[in-house]
Amino acid sequence: MAVELSASQALGLWHAVALEQVRSGDGDLTVRQLAILLHIYLVPPPHTVRGLAATLNVTKPVITRALDTMGAMGIVDRARDNLDLRNVIIKRTLAGALYLEKFGDLIIDKGRLMAG
Repeated sequence: MAVELSASQALGLWHAVALEQVRSGDGDLTVRQLAILLHIYLVPPPHTVRGLAATLNVTKPVITRALDTMGAMGIVDRARDNLDLRNVIIKRTLAGALYLEKFGDLIIDKGRLMAG
């Protein structure tokens, strides 16, 4: 189902979702961290620091810093690649899946409020 939004409506939805996410206390992510998290969960694995850096067109240290924060929240995990120890594999966690499920539900709820 296609949803038609004006730029102002789309920004209003994003604003409402961002405000509620910050207010919830569930841990709010930067746009970069959210992009990384969504990529890890929506694009089939495997995911590596090197691959994420290339996808987002940022350096590996930028990805590492973001993963440090998300790892502390328990929404991603990291492990060395046994086949190539230079690679770090990014793994999904149950906490990360639940975080994104709640985030998706929040978007739906705010969208419905906007439409109603």
